Amino acid sequence: MPDTKRIYQSEADRYHNLIEREDYQGNLLPAILDVDPLKGKDLIELGAGTGRLSCLIAPLAKSLVISDLSYPMLSLGLKSMARQGLTNWHACLESHHALPFVECSADIIISGWSFCYAAINNGVQWEKGLERALSEVARVLRPDGKLILIESLGTGYETPHTPPVLVNYLEYLNTHEFKSRWIRTDYCFRDRSEAEDLTTFFFGDDPMPMWETEDGVIVPECTGVWWKDFP
Repeated sequence: MPDTKRIYQSEADRYHNLIEREDYQGNLLPAILDVDPLKGKDLIELGAGTGRLSCLIAPLAKSLVISDLSYPMLSLGLKSMARQGLTNWHACLESHHALPFVECSADIIISGWSFCYAAINNGVQWEKGLERALSEVARVLRPDGKLILIESLGTGYETPHTPPVLVNYLEYLNTHEFKSRWIRTDYCFRDRSEAEDLTTFFFGDDPMPMWETEDGVIVPECTGVWWKDFP
């Protein structure tokens, strides 16, 4: 299994090449907007990485803070955001367990493919780690604020198959007042060679289901969206 910590620190460019190919049909943003329209609100994005989600939501927000623990990832995110020409955002480094934001400073906190690390990086203490991160979210959100989480529900699958490493974490969300839905966010690669190269780089050497279409080579992906209001 590839070392994601090493990838996030030393192979951010290659990681970005992979995620640029995901959600080629554009299903993610409509799913987020079904949860909240975002317009006119102050947003904080945790684990923004190379800016994939940031670029989708920034045009809608009143303000956006993009943050990440990895400087190499965030530096690519800065470049992605700068290309949009927007001025309603800034960036900072952060840890989910100690957010560098004042109390009641955001209407919405959103995190894509990242908040799970508050749990899984804490081993047998995963629940305490997750609850500490959630307490930080509650501190930073304004009354009636909302937390939106996006996580993988299976790469290479056409219906949800929770990755084993996420089972406890997602079960916690499902039993602690989070609502959820799932969507398809399939990858579309230029050709089979690119598909095999980028998927094995991040997901490992096991063969990945893929098929050729007029658009390119498709690798299926299921994605879940969880959300919760904080009174």
